[in-house]
Amino acid sequence: MKPRYLLAGAAGIALLAACQTPTAEDMTDETVVEETIEVETVMDAEEDVEVEAAVEAEMAEAAETVDDAMNVSDSVALAAALAMQPEEVQARYDARNPGATLEFFGIEPGMTVVEALPGRGWYSKILLPYLGPEGKLIGAHYPDEMWIRILPGADEERVAGILAQLEGWVETAEGWAGEKGAKVDDYKLTTLPEDKAEKADAALFIRALHNLNRTEEELGTYTATIAETYRILKPGGVVGVVQHRASEDTPDAWADGNAGYLKTSFVVDSFEAAGFVLEESSEINSNPADDAGEGDIVWRLAPSFATTEEGTPEREAIAKIGESDRMTLRFRKPE
Repeated sequence: MKPRYLLAGAAGIALLAACQTPTAEDMTDETVVEETIEVETVMDAEEDVEVEAAVEAEMAEAAETVDDAMNVSDSVALAAALAMQPEEVQARYDARNPGATLEFFGIEPGMTVVEALPGRGWYSKILLPYLGPEGKLIGAHYPDEMWIRILPGADEERVAGILAQLEGWVETAEGWAGEKGAKVDDYKLTTLPEDKAEKADAALFIRALHNLNRTEEELGTYTATIAETYRILKPGGVVGVVQHRASEDTPDAWADGNAGYLKTSFVVDSFEAAGFVLEESSEINSNPADDAGEGDIVWRLAPSFATTEEGTPEREAIAKIGESDRMTLRFRKPE
């Protein structure tokens, strides 16, 4: 079955219009009964039970219809956000599956969403119009002290340039959002202000965890970030993880993030230790052709191609693999 966000044609738009009146808030149990069911006064106790059962059945059917219509509404909004991206971004949808991924994580318009490592906005530019004016996107940048440690050949001048860009990220993201996009805020991971505690509906770590673990031994960034994420989420909030996946039989020393890969078991154990519950996993972003092992780095693959030269047989072979194999996990903070 195709994901619901693909229902962006005329039927989807018609259903969107149909579901706008009445709104979900207006559709209380009493309203559904009043508008859809006429019940005559029945004195016999047995008939009372039959009428009550009929009322409950019709109420349940009406509620299901409203939920379906609202899902279509969200799907239309997501499809529109995806369609407005430039061709070079859409060209990577087959590898990155942003629509199916956001749908799996349960991201909806109006939510407050934390996005780790938003960078130049590949996902941000989809999220901002999708979340809409009632929503909020909070960019969560790596701590300043991480950059010199994770960038190859980095010097103080290069790091200073990155930090200057991050200082202007909110203004830049507001430009991406425009008048009808989500509100924007940001902070740096491991430095969460107290006033942001329990304010977010969801937190997304899309290809961002490996670098946090690369500096775990020295800076404690990985465990501190996961604990902090628990604090920023409302009870019942969701964590969505997309991460380059190492096979479980590879050496732990290799699958520590320095090659870009982490083991699923390691990620699950880390979030569960912080109090999260693994709700579901998905193979949306899997790629069996990426059978990486000791000696491989994720940056050998598209789009980086860091280990091969253009026009060589080696590059051609690597290009056939595609992008990395990725785990997709949905965790929840207990109510």
